[in-house]
Amino acid sequence: MYDSNELKQLLLDRALKFGDFTLASGKKAKYYCDGKQITLSSKGVRLVGEGMLKLMEEEDEFPKAVGGMSMGADPIVASIITMADVQDKELKGFLVRKEAKGHGTNKFIEGPVQPGDTVVIVEDVVTTGGSSLKAIERAEEFGLKVKTVIAILDRMEGGREAFEKAGYQLKSLFTIRDFGLEPPQD
Repeated sequence: MYDSNELKQLLLDRALKFGDFTLASGKKAKYYCDGKQITLSSKGVRLVGEGMLKLMEEEDEFPKAVGGMSMGADPIVASIITMADVQDKELKGFLVRKEAKGHGTNKFIEGPVQPGDTVVIVEDVVTTGGSSLKAIERAEEFGLKVKTVIAILDRMEGGREAFEKAGYQLKSLFTIRDFGLEPPQD
């Protein structure tokens, strides 16, 4: 069973770092959340999978698949589809390549999904939403119907607004405020 408090403690102990950082978005920050410290540990990834699956169950319609930008989403996707099977739920996974394969089918989307499938995009940490918006673009080009984006942590730095502007909803297991931090004021 999903234990939010246990995952929160793991994030505090292993993933949240303080100092001077440059994020993938190019923004400067006083803290960094290294999601791989959670998603590449057995307990952490299990908790993430259980938590995200729980959020997916709250949707009006349970999606056909879950996916995200490789490589950050890879362990998250694997965990969610594994936890779905443990709960006797049918769910496919897919990965979005940053670049098309240079051989074979030259596709951006990998996995057993079909055009028309309803899907959820997953991410470890959302700042501006750029990575997930790129994953959404590629998923929709393939013909998938994106319903929601789910993240472990929302830094509350514009990602939610970017998704809403594009017509998507962001759900997260935590926001930075859950850790007693405030998003920077621009």
